[in-house]
Amino acid sequence: MASDLTTPLTPHLRKIRGSSQLMVKGKPFLMLPVELHNSTFSSAAYMERVWPEMKAIHANTILAPVTWEMIEPTEGTFDFSELDKCVLGARKHGLHLVLLWFGAYKNTLSSYAPIWVKTDIDRFPRIHIKNKEGTLKTLEAVQPHCKEAWKADARAFANLMRHIKRLDEDHSTILMVQVQNEIGVMGDSRDRSRIADELIQKPVPADLWAYLQTNKSTLHAEFRKRFSDALGNPATSPTWIEAFGPGPFADDLFMADAFSRYIQAVTAAGRAEYDIPYYVNVALCSEDPSWLDVESIPDEVPAGDVPGQYPSGGPVGHNLDIYQHNAPDIAFWAPDIYLQDYELVCECYRHNDRPLFIPEQRRDEYGARRIWVAYGNYQALGCSPFGIDTLDPETSPTKKHFKLLRSIKDYILDAHANRPDDIMGFFFDEDAEMTSKSKTQWVKSFGDFLVTVKRASVFGIPSSAAGIIIRQPNGRFLIAGFGVQINFASTDPDSTLTSVHSVKEMEVDESGALRCARVLNGDETIHGSCVIMPSEDPDYGGFPIPSSIPGRTMIAECVPYSIKEAQSHF
Repeated sequence: MASDLTTPLTPHLRKIRGSSQLMVKGKPFLMLPVELHNSTFSSAAYMERVWPEMKAIHANTILAPVTWEMIEPTEGTFDFSELDKCVLGARKHGLHLVLLWFGAYKNTLSSYAPIWVKTDIDRFPRIHIKNKEGTLKTLEAVQPHCKEAWKADARAFANLMRHIKRLDEDHSTILMVQVQNEIGVMGDSRDRSRIADELIQKPVPADLWAYLQTNKSTLHAEFRKRFSDALGNPATSPTWIEAFGPGPFADDLFMADAFSRYIQAVTAAGRAEYDIPYYVNVALCSEDPSWLDVESIPDEVPAGDVPGQYPSGGPVGHNLDIYQHNAPDIAFWAPDIYLQDYELVCECYRHNDRPLFIPEQRRDEYGARRIWVAYGNYQALGCSPFGIDTLDPETSPTKKHFKLLRSIKDYILDAHANRPDDIMGFFFDEDAEMTSKSKTQWVKSFGDFLVTVKRASVFGIPSSAAGIIIRQPNGRFLIAGFGVQINFASTDPDSTLTSVHSVKEMEVDESGALRCARVLNGDETIHGSCVIMPSEDPDYGGFPIPSSIPGRTMIAECVPYSIKEAQSHF
């Protein structure tokens, strides 16, 4: 780590093995974030009831919008008064913020642009699409090729970040900023305006074409799978259609180039004022049916299998390299996971070792279980359920998971930075939620031991489960979670027995450190054969022998061992 004189104290990303780690005031920080509904943060008075509720569910970071129409209602005149009160409210309650810049684009539309942008169609022309009947339709969305929109959005964003630096540089209440929200075009594969029709007939920008050809072997797998012919194209200056063929997916790349250059113009202006991490969130597509985690998608949900059914031109997997090339001031691209396979999406967005951050996901128990995989297996900066502020904090599924994660966050951060191969997250769904893709076990090699995690055996119906296991430098294993049993097998082929020497239930003391609460053995470890992390209410199935105990602290430390016997021992 750099010396105190050279280490920035403002929030920043520090490179670690295979990823990056968020640093806040010079120390690693694990976000336990939640995102508010779109309108909640517009009122500091309204937020006064929200702050305590977010603390109650053990969140430490709030994702909240700041909108263009809010701060620049009249062109050139900025009003940060309500934002300031909200930031000070977060600071008072000991919470951090990730601000979401709803500038020209929010869910593909310009609904948060100020009225002076919306009504000046000569200066800020709209995107046009063809509907199912083939007639042109005007969208409430500014054209991404419009340089006047670039300039106006960038100027507003620069003013915002200049103000935030003055307000927060010495406090680090604000950790990161999201630039726009779920950009792209819905209802068609591209903008059909006159300028877009002209530009798609022109050559692919030379810098982008050279980048794609030079980096063929390291481009995203989704791009290489879909556009393999383009990577063998010998042309030096092809048009978009010549390079990628006619059809909606060439349109998708064309729009990705436009949106990513727009994003870069806005982000560069803000970063020049205040250098903290910036990212872009993503409404995902479902072009590969195996990625879906639901049986069907309603027509109105932007997650289909062709551009326009999902936001065309957004940073979906096959567009990521265009964004990474065109928008170097963006630190990472962050998937919103609601309908897709959680692990596949996590893997997709670790492309080129970019850090994983999930700014939106399901807020139910089904979603909460999955965050353990993101934190445990993909070095996630944070996983944020959306719309958390309309749930009862006492019954919110997030509460239990964040409380447990908060108890072991320092161990997770240490493993992320120093031993990313010594940590594994896992989850199991309820019986009724299991599918053919559901795992029945999680297996990982930790040096001398092969670890297998299964659902805890009970006489009745096994519960859902989730958690994490971390091998410590001293050879001990720290486990946090519920509803599982963990078996160890020696990786030495000559081993004749592997068992568990010591299992301690751990609890958090007054200082926040872990201490031994009690020593577990007998029924609680099936006589030393495994570690059981029981659920809060194990199902005895009516059996009269209560050999399972309810989970209490949900944290344990164990020491496995193995022996080798000579033939003379038998």
